[in-house]
Amino acid sequence: MPFKCNSIKDSDYGSDITLILDRKRLSRIDHGRKAVCPTKCSAKWSNPNLLLINLDQILTISIYKMNKESLKEHILKKVQFSDEELEVFLSYFKEKKVKKKQFIILPGSVAKYRSYVVKGAFRAYVIDDEGSEHTIQFAIEDWWISDYNSYILQQPATMFVVALEDGMVFQIDHESEEKLKAAGHRYETFFRIMAERSAAYHQRRVISNLTQNAEQRYVGFMERYASVAYRVPQYALASYLGMTTQFLSKIRSKSLKS
Repeated sequence: MPFKCNSIKDSDYGSDITLILDRKRLSRIDHGRKAVCPTKCSAKWSNPNLLLINLDQILTISIYKMNKESLKEHILKKVQFSDEELEVFLSYFKEKKVKKKQFIILPGSVAKYRSYVVKGAFRAYVIDDEGSEHTIQFAIEDWWISDYNSYILQQPATMFVVALEDGMVFQIDHESEEKLKAAGHRYETFFRIMAERSAAYHQRRVISNLTQNAEQRYVGFMERYASVAYRVPQYALASYLGMTTQFLSKIRSKSLKS
């Protein structure tokens, strides 16, 4: 019969869970003697076959709660929700683990989600008729990414969105977002603020591309997003700034010497 450890509370993990510890892990902890609960409660077992505590599950649930907390803090920085409203909001997000070089959006398919980055770095880019890549956006922790034209209009995507590192995102689908915006003005305000900031960002970029030379664009990017520059491949940064990789190398070398 499954053993329920008394030290594991519903408030700690969000639900009534059964935890399992396999015989191999038990032998490492106990060396064949009486086993003590890994959560350090007073429970003890002398029969390994009765142990139903899974340390991996504890860790997975704890990490999930920590990740959700980062999304919660991000949301509350923009709009103050009641506890009940916030729980409803968070319930619409799904966790997705992503491997390096994995695509989460491809041209031709409709972008179903906008993604909040909890861990990792992502790149959105297009390829022109001559095969050259043009980076549209980067996203690291606490940023959002999607093919927004595809996501908002629910039309086929034109961009690739790929993970530059192993990572994890929380995703909300278009239908759920529309339901939330219809359900209350605070939800609509949150997404409006995101849209406004995105529009302002893209306007700054257009003006930069029209009025600054390559070196000025690089300096401006480093002033704002140095942490991003050191995490993305040089070819991706060069394509974002509208220059060749070789020219970016020259600018970087010059910058280091000065």
